[in-house]
Amino acid sequence: MASFSLANRVALVTGSTTGLGKAMALALARAGARVAMNFANNEVRAQQAYAELKALGGTGLLVRADVTSEEHVTSLVSQVSEVLGPIDILIPNATPAQPLMPLEEYSWGFYQKMLDFFVKSPFLLCRACVPGMKRRRWGRIINIITEVYSMGVAPFTAYAAAKGGQVGFSRSLATELAPYGITVNMISPGWIPTERHADDPQSLKDAYLKTIPTGRWGVPTDVAGAAVYYASNEASFVTGQFVTINGGRTFGI
Repeated sequence: MASFSLANRVALVTGSTTGLGKAMALALARAGARVAMNFANNEVRAQQAYAELKALGGTGLLVRADVTSEEHVTSLVSQVSEVLGPIDILIPNATPAQPLMPLEEYSWGFYQKMLDFFVKSPFLLCRACVPGMKRRRWGRIINIITEVYSMGVAPFTAYAAAKGGQVGFSRSLATELAPYGITVNMISPGWIPTERHADDPQSLKDAYLKTIPTGRWGVPTDVAGAAVYYASNEASFVTGQFVTINGGRTFGI
């Protein structure tokens, strides 16, 4: 079997019909996994992304679901398992808008929304997928964090707080699941422009680029490559870890 082969594995990537999620889903498919793509809102865009996966010769499934809803998560995992097989690789990636605002302008409702996406959703997805992984004594859970957590970027407290919770969840879960052959790791991207950054001010982009030691922007495939590695057999002795993909802007965690 080729290195980093995911043949005969089933992957679920949430929020995977655009941006980094789509790049990861397509990379997993290229590596041989059967991949479930998930979306919540834009069906036209979702169908286009799924067509890209099929054009690669990949086997997959496209499922609409709100991954902050317990009912939807249960249905999502059930559909994927019935069509593609039990889920081996789980990447909770779905995300809402992330505006930067001073503390006084946030409401608790907005904080709760961040927690719903970055703590509640990973919890619901893991709770649904882990029993099967335990029975098979093999599983890969890959949580998507952010350099914002490491750098204390302001004014961004709601997002940073929720991502901090996701880090703690991931580390504890990694220890809990290690005896079952299940790894839990984290990918922490820097600012990697995707479709949702199209309208960001050019001045901000120029300023950020100057801070990247490698002198170039990251691209979605940089993140996708790390996901394929974490999902592979070659990463079976790597768990609870945090890789930052930002061209050397930060080190460690």
